[in-house]
Amino acid sequence: MPHTASAWKRLRKSEKRRRSNRAAAKKIKGQRKEVAEAILGTDAAKTTTEVKTTQAMLDRAATKGYIHKNKAARLKSRLVKRVRAAATKPAAPAAK
Repeated sequence: MPHTASAWKRLRKSEKRRRSNRAAAKKIKGQRKEVAEAILGTDAAKTTTEVKTTQAMLDRAATKGYIHKNKAARLKSRLVKRVRAAATKPAAPAAK
């Protein structure tokens, strides 16, 4: 436990930042799951909308310092790669 007033303040600040960072990470994770579901779906318009939303969210998180800018770039790159792969992949034949 902290002993000085400045140490107590530091504890409060770090706890507040931890909660903020975790909330941002959960929000990003949820958005990435939505994009994954949209990629598996057949609606191309929804997929592009979700991708743009996710990219904006990642950029915002990197700007605010929740994640590193290189991590945001890496996630966006992988996301676009998955979308393009799904777009070029032929549709699965219907089961009889």
